[in-house]
Amino acid sequence: MSGRQGGKLKPLKAAKKEKAEDDEETKAFKAKQKADAAALKAASEQAKQKGPLIGGGIKKSGKK
Repeated sequence: MSGRQGGKLKPLKAAKKEKAEDDEETKAFKAKQKADAAALKAASEQAKQKGPLIGGGIKKSGKK
């Protein structure tokens, strides 16, 4: 039994994936997403400065 290898075997290494080159459409899409995220973050920061939106208290319906 001394000739046999015991215990857990190490997993084989997976082959490295090749980096796919982005075409122009993908680059444009990623740039648009980045710009949208930056605009959203800027709008979020601006909204935080103004404070919470509080209504005029109890809303009254038009019925009497």
